[in-house]
Amino acid sequence: MTQSAVPSPTASPAPSLALGYAAALGTVAIWAGFILISRLGGKSALTGWDIVALRLGTASLILLPFSLKLPASTWRSPRLWTLALVGGLAFLVFAYAGFKLAPAAHGGILIPGMQPFLVTALAWALLGTRPTRQRVLSLLPIALGVVCVAVPVVSGLGHGPSSLPGDALLLGASIAWAIYSVLVKKWVHDPWLLTRFVALASTAVYLPVYLLWLPKGLDQVPTSMLVLQALYQGIGPTIVAMVLFLKAVSILGAERTGALVALVPVLAGLGAVPLLDEPLTPWLVAGMALVSGGAWLASRPAR
Repeated sequence: MTQSAVPSPTASPAPSLALGYAAALGTVAIWAGFILISRLGGKSALTGWDIVALRLGTASLILLPFSLKLPASTWRSPRLWTLALVGGLAFLVFAYAGFKLAPAAHGGILIPGMQPFLVTALAWALLGTRPTRQRVLSLLPIALGVVCVAVPVVSGLGHGPSSLPGDALLLGASIAWAIYSVLVKKWVHDPWLLTRFVALASTAVYLPVYLLWLPKGLDQVPTSMLVLQALYQGIGPTIVAMVLFLKAVSILGAERTGALVALVPVLAGLGAVPLLDEPLTPWLVAGMALVSGGAWLASRPAR
């Protein structure tokens, strides 16, 4: 064998890095798709309650065969139930109700875009983790980006009905997810166990209430819309994105993965223009740029 046929010692990490970046970009695509598909459902006759039920029901049917041997102690854990109610039910109810009233671009800014800001504040309050100077500075663009979104809404410069109620609901979803993220870091549970428990426990609590008392619009939309919402919501962000995200973090690290996730608000906002016929105003462009830039800076390794 000639020397040129001998593999270079520096060539072996390349496939792993490529896999890591592919997993991270897949996560970004699914999360941006979550925002667009959720807004599409919000613009239909489906209620927010319907979409929560379709997501939880589909995810539970898929995860149930993998959950039959969960330890009995799992179902008696107050911490796991808290995580399910906050990261499962509260987040979904707020998010899907918000997408009935607010544009997809607002969701991109207020849900994934606000996470570095909210997680930093809650980690300081709940865990005593004081943010570094670099992280505080990186959060300033996020705050300015949210202001860019709020100015036309509060001042009445936007066209059509006010999105302020929807924005408030989306912010509530973002806060619920930030609390969930901080508690997961504090209590440290296996991600696969947590994924299964959150879906199944949320379904067990929610579906009886939904079937008995909550308003429904399932019979007012085409079957294709029901299938799209059920399969995408129940499989994409709930299961596939979790696996891809963990793979990306294991290869690239949390900082590089987090920097790529900062693309979600931009992709969601740009995708909403051709797919949902939503306007892309200068205020929204500035907001998306500032929030995504701030999230990227917040995800960089501390110097």
